[in-house]
Amino acid sequence: MAKLDSAQIVGYILKHTQLPEKGIQNTIELLNADCTIPFISRYRKERTGNLDEVQVGAIVQFKEQFEALEKRKKAIIKAVDEQGVLTAELKQKFNNSEDLTQLEDLYLPFKKSKKTKAEVARKNGLEPLAKIIMAQRNDDIEFTASKYLSKEVENEDDALEGARHIISEWINERTDVRSSIRSQLARFAIISTKVIGTKKDDEKAQKFRDYFEWSEPLNKCPSHRLLAILRAESEKFIRVKIELDDERLLDRIENRIIKSNNACGKQIELAIADAYKRLLFPSLSNELLKAAKEKADDDAIGVFSNNLRQLLLGAPLGEKRILAIDPGFRTGCKVVCLDAQGNLIHNETIYPHAPQNDVGGAIKKLSSLANAYKIEAIAIGNGTASRETEQIVKKVIFNTPVEVFIVSEAGASIYSASKIARDEFPNYDVTVRGAVSIGRRLADPLAELVKIDPKSIGVGQYQHDVDQTKLKTSLDTVVESCVNSVGVNINTASVPLLSYVSGIGPKLAENIVAQRKEKGAFKSRKEIMDVPRLGGKAYEQGAAFLRIKDAENPLDDSAVHPESYGIVKQMAKDTGTEILSLIGNKTVLKEIELQKYCTTDVGLPTLEDIRAELEKPGLDRREKAKVFTFDQNIKSITDLHSGQLLPGIVNNITNFGCFVDIGIKESGLIHVSNLSDSFVKDVNEHVHLHQQIIVKVLEVDVSRKRIQLKLHK
Repeated sequence: MAKLDSAQIVGYILKHTQLPEKGIQNTIELLNADCTIPFISRYRKERTGNLDEVQVGAIVQFKEQFEALEKRKKAIIKAVDEQGVLTAELKQKFNNSEDLTQLEDLYLPFKKSKKTKAEVARKNGLEPLAKIIMAQRNDDIEFTASKYLSKEVENEDDALEGARHIISEWINERTDVRSSIRSQLARFAIISTKVIGTKKDDEKAQKFRDYFEWSEPLNKCPSHRLLAILRAESEKFIRVKIELDDERLLDRIENRIIKSNNACGKQIELAIADAYKRLLFPSLSNELLKAAKEKADDDAIGVFSNNLRQLLLGAPLGEKRILAIDPGFRTGCKVVCLDAQGNLIHNETIYPHAPQNDVGGAIKKLSSLANAYKIEAIAIGNGTASRETEQIVKKVIFNTPVEVFIVSEAGASIYSASKIARDEFPNYDVTVRGAVSIGRRLADPLAELVKIDPKSIGVGQYQHDVDQTKLKTSLDTVVESCVNSVGVNINTASVPLLSYVSGIGPKLAENIVAQRKEKGAFKSRKEIMDVPRLGGKAYEQGAAFLRIKDAENPLDDSAVHPESYGIVKQMAKDTGTEILSLIGNKTVLKEIELQKYCTTDVGLPTLEDIRAELEKPGLDRREKAKVFTFDQNIKSITDLHSGQLLPGIVNNITNFGCFVDIGIKESGLIHVSNLSDSFVKDVNEHVHLHQQIIVKVLEVDVSRKRIQLKLHK
């Protein structure tokens, strides 16, 4: 049975992807053995046929879809069997269903409904009359109806109405009718909106005023617009309707069902209209809107995930001594000094802004701190008072060169109040923790941002409106992918960072840090196996993603998996060198004939990865942080006018364009139409998150705080 299930899963995935059958089969086996996506895609290329993370992720997605479908089939078959009406033919139909919609349509007649109109009619003995009408051979149906009168059914009209309710239910349960309406809805449904009269002048409703009266084909409505419309509806500013050409659809159903031109046909026509208005259209239009919402969710989550990936892989400054400032006016600017490993070594507050205006004292203090702690870079949060603080910092005369960076504060307040921050800095308040986070973000965005709920980092839209389970799964996958693609220094990494390493998780991450505190730094990858509860499986999955600086074995600070150390040792021996001499020696490495090291388990894909890693061991593929300066003459939106060219930083990417920080409170929008003179298929092909660009101001709407920009090339 297990083999049959495996074959069924592979068959299902083959129908939904273009991936090779053997690769799918082996990937499923690895997943069933609790292997992670990063491990499979990086270290099991021979088994998967060199599938990348995206392809392995697709297999995971469709595997889960198949398992959910099979689970639902079993539940439905059991429910129908308990009703005593499960036949071999019906069971076969359930088992042959290829998607949840088809399966639920088949199950519809067997759902135990509430007290429906059809059920009342059946109890009143009107089902035989309904069957006579559906046979469409009776020319005097009113006379026939008179035979079904009772205490509950007082006249022929009541009898016919009850029979029609039963027929309406039968029509509602017909899979061919439901499929036909679904098809028409998918092609021709219109989504329309109308403002709720009392809310037209509501200040909060104004951001949705484009949708006070709106109409367009649902299949043409872009995901960001649909989510905006649905948010406006949930906040009770507008009403949303799905509309269709009902007459044409009713004609199609009538042609499918009515076969005679007698009184029975007329009754069926009335039943069809009732079924459509009362049962079919409400149910299927809601289903359509739900499916459109799910697609919009997927699009929004995809954009969010892509933004998060770019943010996490943002340029690190590296191990530098950093002075970080969390700016503020009245409460002052919190200043912290960090060593090259990000440890807090000093903190205090300066008051250069109103009401204290101690500019001289602030400049003197920053100069003395920079000298005392040999500061190499300054990180300034980009929130309130950021630009004013930057101007003061640039007046400081330092003894040695110090680079000044503006750093995004998004989510810093969330981190500073979190349990992670309290555990890291139990003796400091939230202002100190927030400043530390700003400094550490400059040094290594990935290591710091993993401590914050991705939804709070500020790189998505409608993140609170989309499916939260899907969102969390997708974002966790992105974080895991980024962490493992960069690798982690086991001797400096925090618990949150370690928890995303392949095969590790939160509990083992805590155990690693506890062991580090108790016994000191790890000196080799072998010592990782001494961590309590970290068994062979976790070591296999995670060891190659954990780096150890200055280890006795230089391979411990590389992406070469310990299982391949023997191959590298043999390569060194064959080339007459030591491993340390082989590393970075491109001339020798290029001359190695990889084919001679192939085995039944290790093929060219793995060997090519090993050679590439030996050429540049532990290479961080991220760019290095660059200094950036906003236009010093632009302090607020009122300083803007059309035609200006300004430096900016891309701070959010959407399907309809990107938002750009130009150094003021409001971000400007470059609409897709203003990214290029040619058609833009994908915004990410033209800009990436945190990219430094030049923009041209097109339009400024001060009252709505909207800025339209164009990418200047």
